[in-house]
Amino acid sequence: MSAMVQVAIAGDVTEAEEIQELLRVAGIESELTTLDDEGLGVLVPEDKVEVSQDAIEALTEDDAVIPDS
Repeated sequence: MSAMVQVAIAGDVTEAEEIQELLRVAGIESELTTLDDEGLGVLVPEDKVEVSQDAIEALTEDDAVIPDS
């Protein structure tokens, strides 16, 4: 089994679960870990770091393009 590597920090449980769902849809398993006063760390297998970062980046780009009503 690959070592787990942190690819993101979520400010709260809702954000962490959104990142996990995005990764799940992309076919990537993930785990959460509590960080000291920083929120939650999102961990993925070491061999999935690059594709995980790409998926998270795509989510961030989609959020930035939401038009104003």
